[in-house]
Formats: sequence, C-alpha cells, structure tokens
Amino acid sequence: MESKTQEETKEAIIVMLKTIFDPEIPVNIYDLGLIYEVNLLPEDVAEVVMTLTSPSCPVAGTLPGEVEQKVKSVSGVSDAVVELVFDPPWGQDMMSEEAKLELGFL
Repeated sequence: MESKTQEETKEAIIVMLKTIFDPEIPVNIYDLGLIYEVNLLPEDVAEVVMTLTSPSCPVAGTLPGEVEQKVKSVSGVSDAVVELVFDPPWGQDMMSEEAKLELGFL
C-alpha cells in the first residue's frame, strides 16, 4: 500500500507543477517539458529535477523557488528540493502534444 501512497503523492506533485507557468509562454512548465524528474526521497522529501528553456531565461532566479514552494505545499510532502540542470538542454521536442498545439507547433 505504501507505493500507492507514494504514487498518489507523485501525481499530486505533477498536478501542482501544472499550475506553474513560464510568464513568457502560455503553457505550464510540466507540459512545456521543463520537468525532467519528480522523485520521492526518504522522509517524504520531493526532489524535482528541472531545466529552463535557456540558461539566460529571465525567470531563472525565481521559477525554481516557485516550484519548491508549491511542491512543499502538496499534502504528503515534508520538504522539496529543486535541482536546476541544463544537461540535456531543453528542446521543443520535450513539449507535450498539448503544449505544441497551444503554441502552434502542430
């Protein structure tokens, strides 16, 4: 039963991530492909591995903090750690079909 609870918590984290938008792009960061991993660590710590559309993205200083705060607010999460990576670099192929449609790439 514990793994189901972890899976439910992970799903709740993903739902929360879908409420966060890059202010320049009308698509949430999850569908945009900026979230590489969502992991649950011991003691209910959530780890989010994410990237930005580019290292010089204007929200580089604020978006990871927003992700951390919102993930911490998810029921079942005691703390959150956000790791910002640029390898592999983000590309349009990482976007969901919905995001591509929304942005006119399909």
